[in-house]
Amino acid sequence: MDNQKTAQFVNSQWDDSIIPELCEYIKVPNKSPIFDPDWEEHGFMEQAVSMFEGWCRKQPIEGMQIEVLRIEGRTPLLFIDVPGASDDVVLLYGHYDKQPEFKGWDEDLSPWEPVLKEGKLYGRGGADDGYAVFGSLTAIRALQEQNIPHARCVILIEGCEESGSFDLPHYIDMLGDRLGRPSLVVCLDAECGNYEQLWCTTSLRGNLVGTLEVDVLREGVHSGAASGIVPSSFRILRKLLSRIEAESDGRILPTELYADIPEQRLQQAEKAADVLGDSVYRKFPWVDTDSQPADSMLELMLNNTWRPTLSITGADGLPSIGNAGNVLLPGTILKLSFRLPPTTNPDDAAQAVKTVLEHEAPAFASVRFNIESAMAGWNAPAVASWLEVSMQAASEAFFGKPSMYMGTGGSIPFMGMLGEKFPDAQFLVTGLLGPNSNAHGPNEFLHIQTGKHLTSCVARVLMDHHVR
Repeated sequence: MDNQKTAQFVNSQWDDSIIPELCEYIKVPNKSPIFDPDWEEHGFMEQAVSMFEGWCRKQPIEGMQIEVLRIEGRTPLLFIDVPGASDDVVLLYGHYDKQPEFKGWDEDLSPWEPVLKEGKLYGRGGADDGYAVFGSLTAIRALQEQNIPHARCVILIEGCEESGSFDLPHYIDMLGDRLGRPSLVVCLDAECGNYEQLWCTTSLRGNLVGTLEVDVLREGVHSGAASGIVPSSFRILRKLLSRIEAESDGRILPTELYADIPEQRLQQAEKAADVLGDSVYRKFPWVDTDSQPADSMLELMLNNTWRPTLSITGADGLPSIGNAGNVLLPGTILKLSFRLPPTTNPDDAAQAVKTVLEHEAPAFASVRFNIESAMAGWNAPAVASWLEVSMQAASEAFFGKPSMYMGTGGSIPFMGMLGEKFPDAQFLVTGLLGPNSNAHGPNEFLHIQTGKHLTSCVARVLMDHHVR
């Protein structure tokens, strides 16, 4: 491979084709089904996948076959099959559905209006994960432009990832033997510790989501007349949450949610913490910018990647401030989102949480924990020597620094599915979600230069995979 030619071609594709297409994609509010149950009626999902299909069909890739697979009631799947110089298979993965708008965008930014500023493309879905199909095909084209052989490549771009990928297994069954048996999986939907080198994700946490409901009355009553006699549903919720989370430091209490951290993951986290320094925590948009965490950078990384955590992501039963009268509420509901260690059994964790919360409900209260989803995490298999050498060479060639490994605090359900289905496959799980990129939140952006470098790195790995 001529690295300079690869970089020139990839950079040109990004500037002339990928960025304009991503700008149009950002304008489409194709929220994932869990956030838009009427997605079929609204038509945004169809608009997005049709845009992707149209761009892909314009790419002069030899022998490429493109299909949009559809199952009634399920989000469409974009399936691309690129023949190679061998029967070996590489599977490249991404998704096109998006998280909802969220609040707090800067005045000059918007979730559905693309803005190019200071080398970044702002808007919902560009980095998570609209670029994946463009980056995948451009990496393949970069090889073909130099007549460099590669294995057969199959590309899956789903529309349900942000909802837990519940549509995807149905399409995997539909495709059957057409997927072959991939020996390498490339996932472009993960984080990067910085924008200066290639980062490989070694693990993903699982996710347990449910609603905790507390009811004390059949209807709201005057707070002056009832308080002191009728307990507050919110106070009972606070008491119940103390059964599963320590208020002082956020430590999760049920032991069933924990898992042992492998020694190799400890070593990788230590190296990543040394490289990243205090950016481990400074990358977030803190209100208090002067305080420092009590834990070391290594402990913060392990908390984020190999230990269980709880986030309260929503509430019902609480009126808005403007409508909050002097009423003691009949009940309150909280949405709980647990992140689970990569190797924790999600069903066991879900049952443990349910048991702890519902056992011996406080007097005069009805308590229910309704499990919405319980998804396993993923721990990568040992990296093959050829892949480790390839990632290092690619990072040095296109970033000018060595590649790094780290776990990720988020979840990609498909990785767990693939790990079970293809236990012998190697994985390159990487992405553009670096410091302040803020996927799912306000001011999400895609770091353009990193996108270019990452695309060139994928091309290098595809080349090395064929000759390994």
